Amino acid sequence: MNLLGIHHVTAISGDIRENYRFYTQVMGMRLVKRSVNQDDVSAYHLFYADAKGNPGTDLTFFDWPIPKERFGTRSIVRTHLRVKASSLAWWARHFDELEITHGEVTEIDGRKTLMFEDREGQRLALIDDGGEGPPAAPYEHSPIEKRYQVRGLGPVVVSVPTLTPTAELLTKVLGMRQARDYGHPDNPANRIHVFEMGEGGPHAEVHVAVEPDLPNAAQGAGGVHHVAFRTPDDQYDAWHERLNTMHVPNSGPIDRFWFRSLYLREPNGVLFEIATEGPGFAVDEDPMTLGERIVLPPSLERHRNEIVSRLKPIE
Repeated sequence: MNLLGIHHVTAISGDIRENYRFYTQVMGMRLVKRSVNQDDVSAYHLFYADAKGNPGTDLTFFDWPIPKERFGTRSIVRTHLRVKASSLAWWARHFDELEITHGEVTEIDGRKTLMFEDREGQRLALIDDGGEGPPAAPYEHSPIEKRYQVRGLGPVVVSVPTLTPTAELLTKVLGMRQARDYGHPDNPANRIHVFEMGEGGPHAEVHVAVEPDLPNAAQGAGGVHHVAFRTPDDQYDAWHERLNTMHVPNSGPIDRFWFRSLYLREPNGVLFEIATEGPGFAVDEDPMTLGERIVLPPSLERHRNEIVSRLKPIE
């Protein structure tokens, strides 16, 4: 069994209308699925991705109007989005024009990187993918030119107070490889350790920052809820069996309709998910009109009127 890379990252928004504007207009991503949190149907669950909603490209958000996250360790602290290196200077100018908080283009772990935040303080970065990773599916109707568009998800940075228990789960349970380490860009005395999946590359890495001096994070708006890793559909049951055999507490099989999921917490408390590549977002919508209407999985469809009546428009 082999995890192939990042499947999706799910974060939290306290202002879903601004969130929708930011990711479709400022970032030029496509809203490929407009649905609800299947465990809390009062909240939207929005999926932004490439033109086809390919696994490994979707950044998703729960609509929870809660206090802002208290930054700290035992959390996912930054999500990278892959772009061409030649686009980074353009993105810096684009952020300046729109007064988006960002840093300078710099080299981190051997890759050109531009750190920035969305309007709620969500910590993000654009990263040169060196042409590696799954082929991009440019979105024809994006306000961003094709040559500058986000190509998919890059590494996630996880902060933990101690490395060993997290490293053991990543390598011994999830089969990742510990590849290298580098100095933390904000505190070079701390190290960030890189773990690779599949064939490696920026779309298939988890970066673990060891930060024992930070307080524990408190989850909230502007923070990340969980990261999901891609598995081929035919390996899903084997992953469930492996987690149980190795006595790793997990959610058991959960069918999200567009993919199947297994959830587990690594020893420092960060929520991970293993998600199948299929059947995909086009299983219940025309690929040409993805994200244009509220779509519910079959298990919730009989409650459609009640659920939709409680949702506020996002446009």
